[in-house]
Amino acid sequence: MSKSVPGVSLGNGYEIPGIGYGTYLATREQGFDLVKKAIDSGYRHIDTAFLYENEVEVGEAIRAKISEGIVKREDLFVTSKLWNTFHDPNYVAEAFQRSFDMLNIDYIDLYLMHSPMGLQFQGYEYGDMQPKDADGNPLYSDVDYVETWKAMEKLVNSGKVRSIGLSNFNSEQIKRILAMAEIKPVNNQIEVNPGWNQKKLMEFCKSHGITVTAFGPMGRPHRLTYGNKSALGDPKVLEIGRKYGKTDGQVILRYLIQLGTIPIPYSTKEARITQNLDVFNFTLTDEEMQIMDGFQSERTLPFPPLKKHKYYPFGIEF
Repeated sequence: MSKSVPGVSLGNGYEIPGIGYGTYLATREQGFDLVKKAIDSGYRHIDTAFLYENEVEVGEAIRAKISEGIVKREDLFVTSKLWNTFHDPNYVAEAFQRSFDMLNIDYIDLYLMHSPMGLQFQGYEYGDMQPKDADGNPLYSDVDYVETWKAMEKLVNSGKVRSIGLSNFNSEQIKRILAMAEIKPVNNQIEVNPGWNQKKLMEFCKSHGITVTAFGPMGRPHRLTYGNKSALGDPKVLEIGRKYGKTDGQVILRYLIQLGTIPIPYSTKEARITQNLDVFNFTLTDEEMQIMDGFQSERTLPFPPLKKHKYYPFGIEF
């Protein structure tokens, strides 16, 4: 655990650093260098997924930093995710093993079900992740995510993963998991930013001892196609930043931390990577938190191609 980043307790006795480095856009070519920079900057929490096609490079970067003596394996917290095409219980163990082997870091700290929506299995290769019919429509699987969860529980018993959790699940879906789980989810990774602050879902998760990781913490400024109001560059946010000697991005991350999330910002700029960690030495006032709440609009990632899926998670309030 980095000394500058406080840890957040998970429901099973483990601890997750209170901010992480997200690698969603860290392509294979640059992922290796970016993860090394992140570790050098002080990140001890790295978030990846099979979908991101960079688990090999993330693992190589981690092993490089361990061999340099910069970190030990136990200093780091690494998250990966089960992709939607692997929901059938018959495929879960093999899909996990592939991520485990590509990372090659002794164990995975947290393994999440990437979404409640299954897609038809097409194979274990990257090119088979978005199956479509001849008309370009997604090929859904109707596997119940409850059955997927049962298969994920067996992974914990293997000793290869310490904790399991969810991603993009709504409150009703989480309730279904909790009702049958032998091993309870410790985390739900969801989109949280000033334009979509998810307060009701976060309160629900908190009441059940589930931590929340915030992806898209800046409102995904590269992808503002759904009307989400980005707080980046807003005069009010810049003014708050000037008061504390912080950037608008740092103010946003501080807001998310005070909401109770674990943000996982992504950046390719070394200065920004370092800045994003420097958010634990100031506190926003209640009034400033209300200003940040004022950006609430809509999510940036509503998964439009999957809206007809029987387990589409965004059809209810939270």
